[in-house]
Amino acid sequence: MPERKTWQLAAIAAVAGLALSAGAVAAAGPWDSGQRKAERAWAASQDGTGGAHHQPGAPDAPPPAPRAPGVLTALGRPVPPPAASGLADALDPLLRDPALGTRRTASVIDTATGAQVYGKGDADGMVPASTIKIATAVAALSALGPGHRIATTVTADRDGEKTVLVGGGDPTLDRDALGALADDTARVLRDRGAAETELAYDTTLYSGPDLHPIGPNENISPVSPLMIEEGRLDGSRSGPAPRSADPAADAARAFALMLRERGVRTKGDPAPGKGPAGAEPVARVLSAPLSALVERTLTHSDNDIAEALARQTALASDEPASFEGAGRAVESRLRKLRLPLDGARFSDGSGLDRDDRMSAALLSGLLARAADPARPALRPVLTGLPVAGFSGTLSSRYAEDAPGTGMVRAKTGTLSGVNTLAGTVVDADGRLLSFAFLASGSTGPEAAQSALDRLASTIANCGCEPSAGRPGRT
Repeated sequence: MPERKTWQLAAIAAVAGLALSAGAVAAAGPWDSGQRKAERAWAASQDGTGGAHHQPGAPDAPPPAPRAPGVLTALGRPVPPPAASGLADALDPLLRDPALGTRRTASVIDTATGAQVYGKGDADGMVPASTIKIATAVAALSALGPGHRIATTVTADRDGEKTVLVGGGDPTLDRDALGALADDTARVLRDRGAAETELAYDTTLYSGPDLHPIGPNENISPVSPLMIEEGRLDGSRSGPAPRSADPAADAARAFALMLRERGVRTKGDPAPGKGPAGAEPVARVLSAPLSALVERTLTHSDNDIAEALARQTALASDEPASFEGAGRAVESRLRKLRLPLDGARFSDGSGLDRDDRMSAALLSGLLARAADPARPALRPVLTGLPVAGFSGTLSSRYAEDAPGTGMVRAKTGTLSGVNTLAGTVVDADGRLLSFAFLASGSTGPEAAQSALDRLASTIANCGCEPSAGRPGRT
C-alpha cells in the first residue's frame, strides 16, 4: 500500500477548509479569527474578486516570477467516490480487530454527494462518549449562529445600594474580563455616590441539578451559568483539573474583591439573589464568538463548554436550561437537518453520561452536513476537529510516518470500555470523506485507540476502487 508522505503535511490545511471549495470558504462568515480572514482572502484571490491590487510595473522592471502550480490542485480534480466494495476490502479486516471489544459499528460518507459508501451496524445506537460533542456543536451553531456571544452582566439599582452579578452561561469568563466588569461597575457606582453596595449573584438562568450525573469530578465543574475559567483551580485551560465546588460563589467573591480594590466596599459576603425592580445593566462583557467556543470544545474535548453550548441551545429553543431541556433542544435542532435520529439519546452535552446514544450514521452525517457548502455556519465543527499527530486530543496518537498523520481530523471519545472516533479525511483520490467508528466492550484503551487510528489512516491512504480498478490502491 503506497503511503503519502512528502505532500502529506502540505495538505493539512485542505482537510476541512480548502478541500470544500474556495466559494464555500468565502461564503462562510462571519469569521473572527485571522485564519478565517486569510482563507476568505485566499478564496477571493482565486477568482479575481479580491486580494491586493497591484499597478503595472515600470517598463524597466523585471518580469514577474512565474506562478507556481497550486499545491492542492489534485483536490479539485473530478474523481469518482470510493467504491463500497473497495472500502469493505480495506476496512472489514481492521474492524474485526479484537482490540475494539465486543461490539463495533462504522459509517463512511462521501461528503460531496452525501451518500454512505461504507457501513457496518451504522444504524445501531452506541455510547458515543465525547464524540457527542459534535452533535452539541452542530445544534448550537444551528440555533445561534457562529457569531453569537454569551454575555455576563452586572445590574444595579438607581442609588447603587444593591448590585448583582448575573451569569449568562459563559464558562470561559476569565479574571481579565471580570476585572473589566469591575472597572465599569465601580465607575457607575461612584458616579451615583455609592461608596458601598450589597453584592448578590444571579444563577437563575439555568434550572435543574447543577451536578453532572457522574458526580464531583476533575473532568467537569458543577454546571453553572456563572463561573471563572471553568471553575478550574490550577490555572489550566484543558484536561482534568481540581474544580471549585461552588463556581458561582467563587466568581462573586472574586468580583467583590475587585470592586473593593477599585474603591467600592461590599456589605458582607455575596449571596445568591436577583436584582430589585428597576435595576438596570451597568456593565457587560462578551465571550468569544460561538465559532471559537465550538472549536475549543472539539479540539480539547472541553466538557464545561460543551454543557454550556447545550444550555445555550436550550435557551434559544424555548426549553429549560437543564440537562433534560438541553437534550430535547439538541435533538430538535438535529431533526431539522434531516439526520437519522432513531435510537439517539442526548442525556448531556459532553458525553460523560453513559446513557447517551448515537449511531455511526448520525455522527458521520453530522460531519457531512458541516462540510456542505450550503451550510457555512457549521464550518467550525470541521475546523475545530483535532489534527492527527498535531493538535488537541490527537496530538500524540499518530506516528510521524503514519498515512493518517496530518490528514485525519477527528473527535475522540473515551470512557471505560468505550472508544470512538469520528471526523473527516481526504482519501488518496482527493475525496473528502466523513467517518465514524464506535466500539464498546474493549479492555485496553490504548490498543482500542490504535485500532481506531488504523481505520482512519486506511481511509486516508485508500483510493478504494473495486478490485477491477487500479491495482494496489487498497
